[in-house]
Amino acid sequence: MIVNVIMAIIAYLIGSINFSVIFSKKFAGFDVREKGSGNAGSTNMLRSVGKGAAALTLLCDVLKGVVAILIAIGIGNLVQSADKGLLVQIAGIAVVIGHTFPIFFGFKGGKGVATSLGILLMTNWQIGLICLVFALVLMALTQMVSLGSCAAAVLFPVLTLFIKEHYIVAEGGSYFIYSVILAVIVLYNHRSNIKRMLNGTENKLSFKKNKTKVKTGRNIPVERNKKWKKQ
Repeated sequence: MIVNVIMAIIAYLIGSINFSVIFSKKFAGFDVREKGSGNAGSTNMLRSVGKGAAALTLLCDVLKGVVAILIAIGIGNLVQSADKGLLVQIAGIAVVIGHTFPIFFGFKGGKGVATSLGILLMTNWQIGLICLVFALVLMALTQMVSLGSCAAAVLFPVLTLFIKEHYIVAEGGSYFIYSVILAVIVLYNHRSNIKRMLNGTENKLSFKKNKTKVKTGRNIPVERNKKWKKQ
């Protein structure tokens, strides 16, 4: 049906708006994909640009998922013959694909976790909150964002088998395949992280400020002061 194709295109284009690239260029003067892990996401923004830019990126990426689902509902209300449940699922999958392979940024995007969170909260707020809390607890315990993200992605399909209420459209039975597809996309995007986790070499995220030592002409170590002017 043509309305499904239109929804897929709209959601994909929304997903293709990569806020981490936009904000890193605006606030730091470089493309975040050229720094750190090379990923266009909020975690790399945190490491490479700062907390403020990372928080803004996270919020905007979540909102991409929210907006895509809202548009799907709107189109479903306008087109009486449209399947709202199917439109929601098409929008969710397409916006994550757009985030991962953005047409506006050379098809090199992020891993889709924040956008998936927005989709989850809109699709079923109960499942979304459970996955969010589960991910945050794992991240806090292990300091590995990737572990929490992957675990939450796996948990999503499992929860659709048991939670049959609070879906934005219809009942939960039709959302299992949808949830599996989203989980596979997120896990695929984290394949390098998964390898590092298995090898015990995955990067850990810490909010503690690292004190960098430099040497003076007399070889006396001193702490780098943030007030120093950039040379």
